[in-house]
Amino acid sequence: MTTTEARPAAPPVERSKRRISINPRQSGIYVAFALIVVLFEVLTGGALLEPQNISNIIVQNSYVLILAIGMILVIISGHIDLSAGSVVAMTGAVSAVLMVNSQMPWFWAVLITLAVGAVIGAWQGYWVAYFGIPAFIVTLAGMLAFRALTLTVLGNQGIGPFPDAIRTLSNGFTDGYLGNIGLGPLGGADLVSLLAGVAAVAGIVFTQWRKRMGRLGYGQDVDPFAVFVLKLAGIAVLVMALVVQLARFKNLPWVLILLAALVLGYSLVAGKSVFGRHIYAVGGNLQAATLSGVKVKQVTFWIFVNMGVLAALAGVIFAGRLNQAGPTAGVNFELDAIAAAFIGGAAVQGGVGKVVGAITGGLIMAVINNGMSLIGAPSERVMLVKGVVLLAAVAYDIWTKRRAAS
Repeated sequence: MTTTEARPAAPPVERSKRRISINPRQSGIYVAFALIVVLFEVLTGGALLEPQNISNIIVQNSYVLILAIGMILVIISGHIDLSAGSVVAMTGAVSAVLMVNSQMPWFWAVLITLAVGAVIGAWQGYWVAYFGIPAFIVTLAGMLAFRALTLTVLGNQGIGPFPDAIRTLSNGFTDGYLGNIGLGPLGGADLVSLLAGVAAVAGIVFTQWRKRMGRLGYGQDVDPFAVFVLKLAGIAVLVMALVVQLARFKNLPWVLILLAALVLGYSLVAGKSVFGRHIYAVGGNLQAATLSGVKVKQVTFWIFVNMGVLAALAGVIFAGRLNQAGPTAGVNFELDAIAAAFIGGAAVQGGVGKVVGAITGGLIMAVINNGMSLIGAPSERVMLVKGVVLLAAVAYDIWTKRRAAS
């Protein structure tokens, strides 16, 4: 008979208190955005953050932000899409033929246009996912082919004008259903817009609180409560400041409401759904994802279908904004969307990126365009600055990776 000696229990590991820390890779883009806004606010003498100009920035860049949402998912999966601008032009032309030439009701025309975008995405997704051709080549071919089809559909001329509903979605603003209220030195603002801002802040607070409680439930480190409250207060102030400025001009743009819905929906898909986790897995380590049972081909296929649908939506928005579908629409839009994704924190190798980051990257490009236009900078200087910003963003990403690995 053998006896086992009781081993002394290991001393409990003392959990180190959470210290305030900043992840430069995740937070750098937001710090850069704030600094760029402050810089151009000073250079423009306060014109950048005027209510009308803020509204213009959102409305004039809405189509690029929509494309950036789809592009970030493509890049996270380790691919690229060079055809997005041509698909914008092609689907805008299709919507014009349906709504203007054929007099089809705008609702059904938009649905058919989105379906055409899905078919285009499925066509490209098939060659990438199931035939094995690199996305760079497939979408480069698509960029040329869909531009040619655009010229064919339009007959090398513009088609317009669009129905009022499409123009309102692209350029219009919500009505002041409950009237304006006084804001002291700021003047008056639409009550509905202000309530929408309060609802947005409440949703952010609720989401962040649930996230904090979940981390505490699993015994993970969280920020001290005071820091947590300060962060939420800062976000609330920024959101309400934006809403107040918009409410002082012409209320909330309809396209901003559409963008908010897309950002919320795609953020949930990317961060909370099984499909979203599979996208990150495919881009992070393709072989490991395959061995783990991820249906890589299906994931890749549906990512390009989604990109086609969002490009079609951007095509309708852009055509409605110009009130015409033209043969030169969408030129270089794919470059702006790709730049927005990389500036917003996407990794060149894939597997990294967030929808909110891509939107922030798109807004950085928008503020640069708008700010330099306000100060009278020539177009070549604007392109130079945008190129430098893109290069700096990718260099910063690589630098933080090397620093983390060392």
